[in-house]
Amino acid sequence: MKAYLVLDLSVNDFGGFRKYIAEIPAFIAKHSGKYLVQGVQPTTIEGDWKPERLVIIEFPAREKAEAFLSDPKIQDLFKVRHATTTSKLVLADGCT
Repeated sequence: MKAYLVLDLSVNDFGGFRKYIAEIPAFIAKHSGKYLVQGVQPTTIEGDWKPERLVIIEFPAREKAEAFLSDPKIQDLFKVRHATTTSKLVLADGCT
């Protein structure tokens, strides 16, 4: 079953965030992930959720997404995202 990481983020320091933008695609590919939505400004249709930028990454299985999230070589890059953005991240399983 496919799994999806959904990231809602506001960039606070674009200069510092450039490192993340440049390096994250290789880690996504390493874990068989692919972008479905890449940093777009979404349109809120209902409710009070107002993400500034939205990213959706598809993985072929939850285990691949979890391996991506726990990859020791990516942890410093996640620290860059945490330091340069305000973000929320969820992992959701797809439908069979």
